[in-house]
Amino acid sequence: MRKLQMEEMNRLSVEAFKEAEKFPYVIVLDNIRSLNNVGSFFRTADAFRAECIYLGGFTQAPPHREITKSALGAELAVPWEKAEDTLALVQTLKEQGYVLVAIEQAEGSIPLQHFHPATGRKYAFVFGNEVEGVSEEIMAQVDHCVEIPQFGTKHSFNVSVSAGIVLWKFVEKNLT
Repeated sequence: MRKLQMEEMNRLSVEAFKEAEKFPYVIVLDNIRSLNNVGSFFRTADAFRAECIYLGGFTQAPPHREITKSALGAELAVPWEKAEDTLALVQTLKEQGYVLVAIEQAEGSIPLQHFHPATGRKYAFVFGNEVEGVSEEIMAQVDHCVEIPQFGTKHSFNVSVSAGIVLWKFVEKNLT
């Protein structure tokens, strides 16, 4: 077995990515403080062809050296919008027909393995601040809350790791 060379991986160009069909979801970042995490979200959104990333509240936007360092150019391909008022954003997304899903540990949350997105619906996955999580005002707006089961001593994943897990499961269900 050998590793593939970059030119063998058939990666899309930025222009081709912008034209490619996207999976039916957007990412909402609710006050993410780490610029490295923001960059990681861009890479995950690129890998799993998100429609858009919304940078809510005090989440920083590109261009920024720390975002670019972890995004590795994905911030140039993935559409994004800055949304100072995350609550207004999620209300707008709901009006546009998106199913709002918080990724959070909460009363009544659905374990990820039991979350079955409906075919033909658009989803907005909300990821919260590294310390405080998804804000209570946003939690009051969501249609579902999904929790990633954990079996160790810690009670949380890094927020960008959570995104990789949840978004892969969503995309995987859309591939079958």
